Amino acid sequence: MARAARAHGHEVLFATGAQFEPTLSGLGLRTEAVGVPIGAGFAAASGNSPTRPEPGSDEWLSLVVRVFGAELPRSYAADLLPVLEGFTPDLVVHEAGNHGAALAARHAGIPGVCHGFGKQNPAHFPGFDAALRGIADEFGIALPAGDLRTVGNPYLDIFPASLQDAEFLAAVDRTPLRPVPFAGGGELPPQAVGPRTRPLVYLTLGTGFGDPAVLRAAIGGLATLDVDVIVAAGPSVAADALGGLPANVSVHEWVPQAELLDHVDLVVHHGGSGTTLAALGAGLPQLVLPQGADQFGNAETISSAGAGAQLLGAEVTAEAVHDAARALLADEKPREVAERVAAEIAAMPSPEEIAARLADFT
Repeated sequence: MARAARAHGHEVLFATGAQFEPTLSGLGLRTEAVGVPIGAGFAAASGNSPTRPEPGSDEWLSLVVRVFGAELPRSYAADLLPVLEGFTPDLVVHEAGNHGAALAARHAGIPGVCHGFGKQNPAHFPGFDAALRGIADEFGIALPAGDLRTVGNPYLDIFPASLQDAEFLAAVDRTPLRPVPFAGGGELPPQAVGPRTRPLVYLTLGTGFGDPAVLRAAIGGLATLDVDVIVAAGPSVAADALGGLPANVSVHEWVPQAELLDHVDLVVHHGGSGTTLAALGAGLPQLVLPQGADQFGNAETISSAGAGAQLLGAEVTAEAVHDAARALLADEKPREVAERVAAEIAAMPSPEEIAARLADFT
């Protein structure tokens, strides 16, 4: 969207965490470092405690509310306000998880548009709205009544409507926006471009939730199939932590995922919204092994829609991965469902089309 807006003649400033600046600057985008990483938000909200509550517990939900409803919005709003004062934009496009940017835009009197990154949960975590309203009060910002998932702003939805939460669809001013995978370039692994004699499976747990034990189990199950396997281990799992690899498995720290998906037959992954949407857009069946965050909701969505299957927690064993992957490769129905969703995604307005309409939101 940022590149499309710039190509349409708009002046664009991309405000985000400092760790993303090299990638954005490499694309020729003007950047401004604001906010703190999510990990720093968790540290602040937990009083720098070295331990974390059990995911899903009441203590965990309370911590998540403090992080995303208070710590991160406060930091981001404070950092972004002087940026908006100097840049004086006509519109702020803020990510659905970045409520601090929405607060700053309201404080500055600038129209805002909420940009989704995946499926919306049916409901907020208990106490989230109250926490965000408390931060708004600190800045003297008046928020609209009701649901604050979009902070009252129009919503650019990159999730296909057929899989989106129906209650959310009915409640917001929604504009569909085609999800376009981004990858920074690079060479495809040889298994993807050479002659093919059997299916190719892509395995990844993304960049933030790498788990050597989960990857080892998945590799063990997939390697016993008559397939070739490409593994993207990400920055959090070293290749040598995976032990000896079967001949039909290759491990890489990073692969150009957007290009790779054109060559594979099955995606086995963590359920991050980017990989989930990219696989749907490519019409591929998915085996989802969720590890955290929104991944459990994405796994349930894919499984319920018939576009794939999910394995949760202790269910992720080599045998279970083998059986689930074999079934997905043999059954045409998951691919048919995925291809129908791919057609729906292809028909959504492109970033270039939406960029041409940004003035409608100001």
